[in-house]
Amino acid sequence: MSRALRFTVALVLGLGLLTWAASLIVSSTTRDWFMKDVRLRGQLAVNGARRALVAHWPDARAVQAILSEITRDERIMAAAACSAGLEQVAATVAYPDRFSCERIGVHVRPRSPRERWASWTSVDSLPGGQVHVSAIPIRDDGSAVGFVVLVQDMSYVGRREAKTQGFLVGAFAILAFSASVLTVLAARLSWRGWTRQMRDLLRGESPRPEFQPILRDVRDLVERLVAEREQEGQGGAWTPERLKQTLNRHLHGERIVVVANREPYIDELREGGEVVTLHPASGLVTALEPVMRACSGVWVAHGSGSADRQTADERGHVRVPPGEESYVVRRVWLSPEEERGYYYGFSNEGLWPLCHLAHTRPIFKSDDWRHYENVNRRFAETVCEEVDSDDPIVLVQDYHFALAPRLIRERLPRATILAFWHIPWPNSERLGICPWRTQLLDGLLGASIVGFHTQMHCNNFVDAVDRYLEARIDRELIGFVYQGRSTLLRAYPISIEWPDHWAESAPPAAECRKSVLADLGLGPEALLGVGVDRLDYTKGVEERFLAVERALELHPDLVGRFTFVQLAAPSRTLIDRYRELNERVEREAARINERFGKDGYRPIILKRVHHEPPAVFRYYRAADVCYVSSLHDGMNLVAKEFVSAREDERGVLVLSHFTGAARELTEALIVNPYDLDEAGEALAVALRMSEIEQRDRMRAMRRYLAEFNVYRWAGRMLGDAARLRRQDRLAIRLGIHAPTENGT
Repeated sequence: MSRALRFTVALVLGLGLLTWAASLIVSSTTRDWFMKDVRLRGQLAVNGARRALVAHWPDARAVQAILSEITRDERIMAAAACSAGLEQVAATVAYPDRFSCERIGVHVRPRSPRERWASWTSVDSLPGGQVHVSAIPIRDDGSAVGFVVLVQDMSYVGRREAKTQGFLVGAFAILAFSASVLTVLAARLSWRGWTRQMRDLLRGESPRPEFQPILRDVRDLVERLVAEREQEGQGGAWTPERLKQTLNRHLHGERIVVVANREPYIDELREGGEVVTLHPASGLVTALEPVMRACSGVWVAHGSGSADRQTADERGHVRVPPGEESYVVRRVWLSPEEERGYYYGFSNEGLWPLCHLAHTRPIFKSDDWRHYENVNRRFAETVCEEVDSDDPIVLVQDYHFALAPRLIRERLPRATILAFWHIPWPNSERLGICPWRTQLLDGLLGASIVGFHTQMHCNNFVDAVDRYLEARIDRELIGFVYQGRSTLLRAYPISIEWPDHWAESAPPAAECRKSVLADLGLGPEALLGVGVDRLDYTKGVEERFLAVERALELHPDLVGRFTFVQLAAPSRTLIDRYRELNERVEREAARINERFGKDGYRPIILKRVHHEPPAVFRYYRAADVCYVSSLHDGMNLVAKEFVSAREDERGVLVLSHFTGAARELTEALIVNPYDLDEAGEALAVALRMSEIEQRDRMRAMRRYLAEFNVYRWAGRMLGDAARLRRQDRLAIRLGIHAPTENGT
């Protein structure tokens, strides 16, 4: 349906609604007029015969003759004369018995000596239709001798109402048709004129005065579209080189500062004094580390490794990656009390369960909040030490630093700050649990752009700001105006590097499968499943084991053939909930192994140690199925890593629909991890899937990840940041003293 047709339909519907409302009003008004006319007609008829009635009142025959004369009026159907004692004096032939003098008289005669006889009217129904009944007192020298009852026909009122409504509908129909035709015609002529003038503007011809305000915006839009078209023409796929070119072109190669709790490389001291560099099990690191290798800059993080101080300089700097040294990590040292309060306390006993629907109660303590504030302030100060201009680009990562954007903004008002929240954002009702919800929202709105993985999390954030802060919400640009500044809100689904450098360095799939099966003591015909997670209650490891158990129950032929390996890196073991989870997971694995194990066969192999990426990718390539059973996850990059590892286009991904990745990797087998029958059946389907179907599904997912990789994710964010910076700098040149983003 064309825009003009949609507009015309809407206009006609609107006029139709207006006609209906007008008809109700007109009908009510005309009925009131007609009722008044009937009452007045009856009053005049009786008043004209009043003297004759008084003079002949004792003579019933004469009174009847007078009444018959009154009913010669075509609208007066019948009449009766009643005495003051409520007895009928005379009546016309057609007078209805139901309107007796006694029945009517109770409404006319006075109820006390102080009152006078009063007129009375009513509308009633007879078999022939509605009638108007009126009783009018007859007085002789001030005293009432009785009253006259008139019964008048009301059918003409309905006929006139119908005629009036018909005229009104016809008039409005003509008006609707005329207005629709004229409106569409005017819109087309206006659109043609506007289009012609816009073409003149784009050709550089002098625009009319009313087009001057948008000239700058149009030219900026055209330049951006041309730049994006040029980028798309470079080969389509986003690569480190393309990201760096984008940074140089739009941000002039400016230094990027990343703020994150987790550092990309951890130096640990082993026995004998050896220092080993480890890669933490973190989706944030998986995504951001390739971006930093491509763009360089500074990564500000908590120095948590036992040898971190030993390998850093006096200011906490260390160049990484080892051997490549393409960017700098600035390590911030925290005391054990600060780490317990800020990290284990407020961040992971408070915010983490608050944001994840995994049925764990958040714990909020004022001491933990105090440490959270102090650590955020420390990191903000560190960022200010690391920047080399008064308008740097700062990427604040995750829930550990909700306050940092505001704190950085106070020190660097012109900074371009991007705050990305890697976990789900709760709905406003659930956020209300947090005693410091307004401070968290205020802190995040210090950023130039706030990003989440999915639009649903963005919507939850809008609702929270609307409920808890005095901020103006711009639903057209999707952002906020708060304390004189604008903040954009965007969904940036995070991804992984493509191609993954760990996948490129891993052995071929056949070799990986052979070595992994040998390491596990399994035969070449074994069916292998894999799960890779930190041991966290949101990852659904217990539900994963129960799904494996259910698959073996539903399909006994898998017993002895199917083995599931869980690589579970220990996490946050200082928190009771995590220690309890470790124990439960171990007990569950032991129980299932005892139930189904025989002759050395174990259906579940639990490896509760940290595995470096090369080892993880060997398992990815060896597995027949990878099961991601998160109970709630912002994105989950394990699913994407598994797909990136399978260059042989084999293997099946079983994926929880409570992950952000389920919205993108739709060719996976999407399951509800709480539904053990569904999950168990999906595992069996995955293990029996034909190679052709495996290839088709895997090829589609790999194609998607090749296009929507982490370099594109970073490019979108940095591109938005570049536009904001151009607008801010232009505002400063034009003398606008309070720079705001997106031109507001």
